[in-house]
Amino acid sequence: MSTTTQPTAASTEVAPERATLGSAARDYVTRVRGGDVGSLPAIAGFVFLVVLFTILRPDNFATKLNWANLLNQSAAVIFIAMGLVFVLLLGEIDLSAGYTAGVGAGTLAVLLTFKGWPWPAAVLAALVVGLVIGALIGLLVARLGIPSFVVTLSAFLALQGVLLTVIGTGGTVPIRDPFVLSLMNDNMPPALGWVMWFLVVAGYALTEVLGRRRRSKAGLPSPSVALPALRIAVIAVLLGLVVYLFNLERAVNPAIKSLKGVPLIVPIAVVFVVVLSFVLKRTRFGQHIYAVGGNAEAARRAGINVNRIKIACFMISSTLAAFGGILLASRANSVSPSTGGASTLLLAVGAAVIGGTSLFGGKGRIIDAIIGGLVIAVIQNGLPLITQRAEIQFIVTGLVLLLAASVDAISRRRAAASGR
Repeated sequence: MSTTTQPTAASTEVAPERATLGSAARDYVTRVRGGDVGSLPAIAGFVFLVVLFTILRPDNFATKLNWANLLNQSAAVIFIAMGLVFVLLLGEIDLSAGYTAGVGAGTLAVLLTFKGWPWPAAVLAALVVGLVIGALIGLLVARLGIPSFVVTLSAFLALQGVLLTVIGTGGTVPIRDPFVLSLMNDNMPPALGWVMWFLVVAGYALTEVLGRRRRSKAGLPSPSVALPALRIAVIAVLLGLVVYLFNLERAVNPAIKSLKGVPLIVPIAVVFVVVLSFVLKRTRFGQHIYAVGGNAEAARRAGINVNRIKIACFMISSTLAAFGGILLASRANSVSPSTGGASTLLLAVGAAVIGGTSLFGGKGRIIDAIIGGLVIAVIQNGLPLITQRAEIQFIVTGLVLLLAASVDAISRRRAAASGR
């Protein structure tokens, strides 16, 4: 006598489909064709420019010393761009970020040099100044409904006067504090560079493992082990190569002064990238930023306090701008009326946009500021080695920014057409 076994709930449950490397590659190509290009154009442009300048000026551009200079050259702009990402995600703009950096740097210099404050108090005061500037801008934009372009353009003009008032009529305020100067002029011991490498790779691997576990618990398809392993390997190799190269001697005359180790600004930037990326991607506050940037009215109807989000983003932007000003002062060893002026703002906005952050809101990542800042730094570093004509350097930088904005506009159009 035969018996029929009835299927149970456990036997009929379908395991989540695992994505293979091939399917992941096909999905990525589909997203790119649909307009979701992300940072791909910036990465491709960075590689192209590095190869181009290396071929044209191999003895000047592709040197360990020049690469360290390139990182220091781009650091302040990158930090200002990180803050601008928060504002751009809302579909807003902050034209005052450059001189906010200048006022923050001026506050730091005056407190250190003339008032004799210790560096922790002076740095905190500079950051608080940036926070207050951002709060005022955010209140005018969110509460009074004044367009951010108008408010921040007014602040751009007014803060130039504030900077002159802060530093006085003397012109330039020197900075002598060893800690502040070390931010942009010192290097990590070579051994600590490898410790940083291990922590970053291990942290990234842990993030991949936890993300995979969360997807499995939620019953979502999870990629094959090979895909996260490949990403971890790429990060480990690239970062390991950077640490290895910077740990080599790069001084012109090592007998006078040795230059070894990863620039101190690199681990500082890594910490900021990790923390700010976590805020945007893993917190409710970050989700609300993307929601407001995507559709402010829909976010308001969903119960999100849109005004509070806008004020908070402008405060973050101005605080990071003030920190960028501290880096400008550290690199120059002083603060002048031009600190944060000239093309600082334009380069910071360009860094965020070139990296892949949309000018229309709702799309962007903190890493975009890093990638875009490096692209701009390569242009500014490599072009003077080929031509000393300033007009050509301005034209090329402007065309790159225009190209990035065009890619953003075209991508949005293709994404709308494909229903993404």
